[in-house]
Amino acid sequence: MRLDAVPLENRFVRLEPLAPTLEDEVRAALDCDPASWDIMVAAAYGPYFDDWWHAALRAMAQGTRIAWAVRRMDDGAVVGTTSLYEIRPDYRRCEVGSTFYRPEARGGPVNPSCKRLLLGHAFDGGAVRVEILTDAINPGSQAAIRKLGARDEGVLRKHKITFKGRVRDTAQFAILDDDWPGVRARLDARLAAFG
Repeated sequence: MRLDAVPLENRFVRLEPLAPTLEDEVRAALDCDPASWDIMVAAAYGPYFDDWWHAALRAMAQGTRIAWAVRRMDDGAVVGTTSLYEIRPDYRRCEVGSTFYRPEARGGPVNPSCKRLLLGHAFDGGAVRVEILTDAINPGSQAAIRKLGARDEGVLRKHKITFKGRVRDTAQFAILDDDWPGVRARLDARLAAFG
């Protein structure tokens, strides 16, 4: 499996690998909606941004993560971030996550566009398994993951500790290379419905 940190683009979004030239735009995109960050493992708004940014760049340098800024095509605004991480070439697996969108970018074509690009990149790069994890107390995120066609694999109890110190149960989902053609077709149909 080989996953490169390259731009990915479709008609709704352009995913740009994090680089110093994007720092200010990403900071502005993430510095909002503190309540949404409360259930995240790590925060990237306000005073938390610098640590998050440097950790993402270090993980990219180590080859365990590719983090992208999410640029909306219709207005050119950076509206969030998303990643492939826990990249394990030896097992041909990775995770999709560390995703945050500004409130006005939620509920439209941005998230399915990003997932289509990320999953395509992973499976085209040789992945046989892509995991998607979310907080077990976040039913909205779980519903969105199921809507992709990911399979529910259960709950990992006391799996992570959030930046606020809460011990988190994690709902785990996965898409296998065998599942990818159906998931891809479902995503393509969803995106076509946006006109």
